[in-house]
Amino acid sequence: LVVCAALVRHDAQYELMARTRAAGASLIEMDERAFRKAAYRDNPDGWLGTFRMPRRRLDEVRLGATPFLVVAEAVEKPGNLGALLRTADAAGVDAVISCEPHTDWGNPNVVRASKGTLFTVPTAEAETQPAIAWLRRHGTKIVVATPDARAVYSDEDLRGPVAIVVGTERHGVSRVWLDAADVAVAIPMYGRVNSLNVATAAALVIYEVVRQRPAAAPDSPRG
Repeated sequence: LVVCAALVRHDAQYELMARTRAAGASLIEMDERAFRKAAYRDNPDGWLGTFRMPRRRLDEVRLGATPFLVVAEAVEKPGNLGALLRTADAAGVDAVISCEPHTDWGNPNVVRASKGTLFTVPTAEAETQPAIAWLRRHGTKIVVATPDARAVYSDEDLRGPVAIVVGTERHGVSRVWLDAADVAVAIPMYGRVNSLNVATAAALVIYEVVRQRPAAAPDSPRG
């Protein structure tokens, strides 16, 4: 835990520091100028932590009785990946799987855009073909969101085990995922543009799953 005493203003922060030290972490003090550069954000709170990011394999992902997953294929912008995690947390998604990743889960902009949900939503990284095979083994319906689909996302039955697949901001999902899809769905577009921001598109389809399912809460604990 790296601390700048000049920026620490609340008793709760001191309590957290004490708990962190008691847990065996090193406590390092830094002057304000150096800390502001290290903190990588405006108006830092005076403390930051460094730790090893957990790397979860697909076979370590815990699934509920009716799996609800999101697959992000090669999403390039960290802010979009973070926003997707925030939606996944709110909707009770079992896990978000990054395939052929172009950005790291630990990117500061992923952390910031996720509003901390990077630490509440299970994540995994995988190559595309192993991910498809894993979804098949778990009897999960692969639903690919693409502007070229004929089916409207809200008309599809999403009550069973489902994986919502979204792709890159520029090119969308790859042909491999389109070929593997059980169904491809589109979001109606009535304006001049032909697609939505990937995080926005994912949010619409994710919450259609929530709307169709009778239970508002996930059916098993995450881990």
